[in-house]
Amino acid sequence: MSRNADHAIVPEDTLAGFLYALAAYALWGFLPLYLKAVSHVPPLEVLAHRVIWALPVALAVLAATGRTGDLARTLRTPWMVGMAAVTAGLISINWGIYVWAISAGRALDAALGYYINPLFSIFLGAVLLGERPSHAQWVAIALAAIAVGVLAVDGGGVPVVSLGLTVTWGFYAFFKRRLPIGPNQGFALEAMLLMIPALGWFAHVQWTGQGHFAMGSLRDTLLLIGCGVVTAVPLMIYANGAKRLRLSTIAILQYVAPTMIFLIAVFVFEEPFGRARMIAFPLIWAALIIYTTAMLRAARKSRAARAMARAG
Repeated sequence: MSRNADHAIVPEDTLAGFLYALAAYALWGFLPLYLKAVSHVPPLEVLAHRVIWALPVALAVLAATGRTGDLARTLRTPWMVGMAAVTAGLISINWGIYVWAISAGRALDAALGYYINPLFSIFLGAVLLGERPSHAQWVAIALAAIAVGVLAVDGGGVPVVSLGLTVTWGFYAFFKRRLPIGPNQGFALEAMLLMIPALGWFAHVQWTGQGHFAMGSLRDTLLLIGCGVVTAVPLMIYANGAKRLRLSTIAILQYVAPTMIFLIAVFVFEEPFGRARMIAFPLIWAALIIYTTAMLRAARKSRAARAMARAG
């Protein structure tokens, strides 16, 4: 997840922050069940409704928290609107891939993609920012690359869903960190920028009789409206949790969602878990254990150094 101004490093975790973040990741983990319920609706139509109905929720939260002025100031800053257009484009592609993956029975591929995310972020930092990953981080990245290679050989091609989700979210988080507004304001701005194409596609499917909103069952209509709620609410909850947790704690909690997606894919959706996945997923889990252990050690050393500096 992004580390912007509202994600300032805090000295200690708080119970409220932990519960907020855990709730957000749990909601993201259950999201495949919701998307499966609308899997008969074309992904682009679902994506349009995610935007259309998320914007009112986002604006309501900003109004309730008195942050609408931040959004208004951002709209008067062209370069910030341009950067938000980039992040909006990336997150819409990410959502589209995810919605399609669930409807196409590829939830395991989606879980793998989100497991790889933190490792891809380290790789991006090394390539684009000149950051120097530790030895352990390079080992973790290598293991993830081997896992992707195993799936590529087994499937006869690049695992598009997994890598598509990883790359779009990785670059989204990368650019989001450079957008100097809070996550709630940023999400509202992204939804505003996506509203025009979303309404355009909604009008097209409704006009041509292909739409499912208010043209089919009441269940479909309510589920499509709910797409905005299940899109916006976890992001808002997460934003409140992230402000009250150390970044190392957030990094560990982010594994909750892909683990739940993995379990749902295997035990609820009964997706096939063949030999290649039996090799790839343990490689990814080993990579994440190495990455997390190294990160926690570095965090402990940093806290100890700060404590010594204060004592001196």
